[in-house]
Amino acid sequence: MHKGQLKSWKDDKGFGFIQSSDLTQDTFIHISSLKNMSRKPKIGDFIYFEVEKHNGKTKAINCRIEGVAAKGIQRHKPRIHKNTSTPKSKLVLILVVIGIAAFAFQRLGLAPSNKPTQQTPNILRPSNFLLESAFSNTNSEFSCDGRQHCSQMTSRAEAVYFINYCPNTKMDGDRDGIPCENDSRF
Repeated sequence: MHKGQLKSWKDDKGFGFIQSSDLTQDTFIHISSLKNMSRKPKIGDFIYFEVEKHNGKTKAINCRIEGVAAKGIQRHKPRIHKNTSTPKSKLVLILVVIGIAAFAFQRLGLAPSNKPTQQTPNILRPSNFLLESAFSNTNSEFSCDGRQHCSQMTSRAEAVYFINYCPNTKMDGDRDGIPCENDSRF
């Protein structure tokens, strides 16, 4: 173990040099080698240190400042966390599962639909009576083939058939039973 006096110190960089009568050259010291000291070093402090050599240069290790107390080693007590979020997290999980199930139920077409079936009489929808009566004579020429939009239809009767008998159509935005109301072709 060597003893030397701190000759220079750059506080903003965290290093300096120690001059010792035991050594021929000044020894580099970094703040990390003083990590157990209760304060930073000051020029003129006497420092006890060991020397480590790298590529012909010396570096001070295991340092302590004379007359300065070392920091007490603080041992942290393990923290015990109470899991107070368990009821909340279970509720959130249940709501997420219900939401996913409802979404899947709707997307797969398992939910009951408000769309009329072939057995629904025309009396329930008097506004479409003329369209549906004209359509009932030609319903054999249409079939559900995956088309969903007004731009894919060739006639109003075909659009009526699709919203009444084919799933997942997107032609009746206001759900009044009249498809393609804004389409100027019909």
